[in-house]
Amino acid sequence: MRPAPQLAPSARDGRPIPLGPRSVTALVLISAIGVAAFGWPLLADSTSGLAHSQDAPWLFAALLPLLLAVVVAAIGDTVDGHGTFDAKAIAMLGVLAAAGAALRPLGAGTAGLEPMFFLMVLSGRVLGPGFGFVLGAVTMFASALLTGGVGPWMPFQMLAMGWVAMGAGLAGLLPGAGRLRGRAELLVLAAYGATASLLYGTVMNLQGWPYISGLSTGVSFVPGDPLQENLARFAAYCLATSLGWDLGRAVLTAVATLTLGSTVLRALRRATRRAAFDAPAAFAEPPAPKPPAPRTPGKPGAPETPETRAGGG
Repeated sequence: MRPAPQLAPSARDGRPIPLGPRSVTALVLISAIGVAAFGWPLLADSTSGLAHSQDAPWLFAALLPLLLAVVVAAIGDTVDGHGTFDAKAIAMLGVLAAAGAALRPLGAGTAGLEPMFFLMVLSGRVLGPGFGFVLGAVTMFASALLTGGVGPWMPFQMLAMGWVAMGAGLAGLLPGAGRLRGRAELLVLAAYGATASLLYGTVMNLQGWPYISGLSTGVSFVPGDPLQENLARFAAYCLATSLGWDLGRAVLTAVATLTLGSTVLRALRRATRRAAFDAPAAFAEPPAPKPPAPRTPGKPGAPETPETRAGGG
């Protein structure tokens, strides 16, 4: 009978899926492209075309293979001799992405209420930054298809949501953060979720702000102006237009984390332990057969000798 497979330490403890060197490289590359896609209008001159509808298809075309590259890199990575991403992790990705996509229409964008954010934060915390980034981007893509929210903004939303979930995973890698449990963990995650929700709205404003460059208002983007002046206009634009929506999202994320977070975290950690994502299929060698015991003369089954034949004569 074969013994049960031996689990790696992270599988036994339900720790996040670790990042290998290939995964880190892929995440850095895709994040650098994302920062450039969001921020290039701030460095453009007055003769540049600024509509993101022109570069969004190119960003989307680059984003999908890069997301696939993150998954492939995670599958090929090994940490301490163990794999970091397998078929069970991909199945978990599909389940959580479907759950997040189903949560998004519940708020329907009313007052910025988007209940999917707290699930992305908790998933990134439990499953790690690499898994979190892919989950956030895939969830936003699926929810856009579900709600009809496909447009030039969609690849930017995928990147921003990926960063939200990845940030929760990266925060868990800080010294001492991985040992947080109970109320302290929920408070930290609620604070992070609220902050990330505000930053998500700010980053998405940067995607749409250059559209109003021709309105000549005090909060309009002016191509070619010094960076600090445009940033001041951008801050005024965020305060005047989207702060109320972003605050609603932040409050809902914090409240959902504090009220539902304990149950969701336990469920995610239990699923992670049972899935044993990085457990190798290692079985011990069967024990060697024992040598037969020596037989005593005169007992049944003992070999016949001259003495036994004489005695029996």
